[in-house]
Amino acid sequence: MKITDTHTHLYMKEFDEDINFVIQKAFHEGINRFLLPSIDSSSIPNILKLEKKYPNVCFSMIGLHPNKVDPYSLEKELQNIKTWLWKHSFISVGEIGMDLHLEKKFVSEQEYAFQTQIQWAKQKKLPVVIHCRKAFDQVFHILSKEKNSSLKGVFHCFSGTFRQAQKIIDFGIKLGIGGMITFKNNHVSQFLHRINLNHIVLETDSPYLSPHPFRGKRNEPKNLTIILKKLSQIYSTSEEKISDIIHLNVEKLFF
Repeated sequence: MKITDTHTHLYMKEFDEDINFVIQKAFHEGINRFLLPSIDSSSIPNILKLEKKYPNVCFSMIGLHPNKVDPYSLEKELQNIKTWLWKHSFISVGEIGMDLHLEKKFVSEQEYAFQTQIQWAKQKKLPVVIHCRKAFDQVFHILSKEKNSSLKGVFHCFSGTFRQAQKIIDFGIKLGIGGMITFKNNHVSQFLHRINLNHIVLETDSPYLSPHPFRGKRNEPKNLTIILKKLSQIYSTSEEKISDIIHLNVEKLFF
């Protein structure tokens, strides 16, 4: 099987001590590509270092995460992101989006950063990777304004309703499915079988969101096999067939 982890933060300090072993373990399980979303411009050097060390294995994204939006430094940070985007070949713009989970005082700044980065992605003909937490209405509003044939990407860590999933797909965006579908009483796993596999990609968000039974521990790309097994149960289809379909999804979107 050929499996891509479309969202993993392997460049973070949680992997400093054993990154080579983490990648080797993933290889052993058939996971052979890792897409690395950035948080802000300060994370780019570490991402590019990993991409250089593992060519054609690690692939860099660039974007300003909504939780890193600061109105006092926003314009400077966006300019840093844009400068990097135009001088290096990135596979995607992400992760970008909106997060209203903790506080809502920078809503307009988040919206501005999100829409600006979508526009850059469309100019560069790149997919976007969208972070959305308790902000579906706001994210959908921006996507509605930016929807055209150039808009494509992944709705990272999808946790919405069936109706929201349909709306995301209508935007031309795929659903990023990760460890949460293994959690007890996770509502997405209850309707996911109604979503065509052509609209799904796999991700871990490692080191976060470990699947059951490793919840609370550091997540790793090798755990995609647990998510794939759960999908096999949900769709009553072999892991190999699901892997083949999702591999094509990733190829068409990113490569």
